[in-house]
Amino acid sequence: MPIDYNNLMAMRWPDYEAAYSERDAMLYALGIGFGADPLDEAELPFVYEKYLKTVPTMATMIAWQEGLSARTGVNRVFVVHGEQRVSLHQPLPPAASVVAATRVVEAIDKGKDKGAIILLETMIREKTTGKPICTNLSTVFARGDGGFGGPSSGGFAPHALPDRRPDAVAESKTLPNQALLYRLSGDRNPLHSDPSFAKAGGFPRPILQGLCTFGIACRAVLKSSCQYDPARITGFDTRFSAPVFPGETIRTEIWRDGNIVSFRAKVVERDVVVLNNGKATLNS
Repeated sequence: MPIDYNNLMAMRWPDYEAAYSERDAMLYALGIGFGADPLDEAELPFVYEKYLKTVPTMATMIAWQEGLSARTGVNRVFVVHGEQRVSLHQPLPPAASVVAATRVVEAIDKGKDKGAIILLETMIREKTTGKPICTNLSTVFARGDGGFGGPSSGGFAPHALPDRRPDAVAESKTLPNQALLYRLSGDRNPLHSDPSFAKAGGFPRPILQGLCTFGIACRAVLKSSCQYDPARITGFDTRFSAPVFPGETIRTEIWRDGNIVSFRAKVVERDVVVLNNGKATLNS
C-alpha cells in the first residue's frame, strides 16, 4: 500500500525497553574492526572487559528495532539508510537498561520515480533515572515509495568538508563476513545477509550495513583525534552515499578544526565515496 502522509506524520512508536551488556559492547566493537590486532593495547579496552570502553556510535544499536513497520506503507525491499546523526548527552555506559521513544520528524516526497525520504528521531534514556543518554536522528531513503503527495523539500543541511588535503587518513580492511558479524549487534535486515533479498533490492550481493561503515569511521576518528577516549565525542553525523561490499577496504579522510572533526570515507578498490559530509563534535 502507498504511504499515507498524515498517518505517517502522526505515528508514535510505543516506548521500547531494552538492555545491553558488556558483552554487547565488546561484540559491537569487534563488528566494526576493533581487535583486528589483538596486541594493540590502545584498542584492547574496547574488546576486553578489564578496562572496558564503549564506542560512541554504539548509540545506534543499544535500543535497536526496525524503524519502519509494515503499517507505514514503505516497501522494505527498496529501503536504504540515507543519513545518521548521533548526539550523546553523556558518555555511553558499557551496560545499561534503557527506554527509547521514536517518532517521525519529516517525510519528503522526491517524486514517483525518485522515492521518499523519512526522518526518524529516537530519544534514549536510562530506565531507572530517566536521564537522557543519546538522541539518534536518521533518514530512511525509501527508493520505491515516492509520489505519495508529501512536501518535496526539507531534511538536514549537509556539513561542508574543508577544501584542503586531509590532516589524517586511516584504512580499514573489512572482512568478507563483516556484515554477518555486525548483524549480531541488532541490524538483521536480510539485505546484509541474504543474496536473493539483496538481488531483489538491486544489489549483486549483500552489502555492508551503513551503520557498520559509520562505526568504522568513528574508530578512525577515535584513533586520529581523540587518543581513543570515547568521552571526547559528543556528536557524530554523516551521509551514506554508496554501498560497501564486505571484503572491501575503507579509507577514512579526516580534517581537524578545533572541536570539529570532519570526515569522509571511500572504498579504495572502487574509488567511491561511501560516507560524505561527516562531522564529529568533540568536547573541549
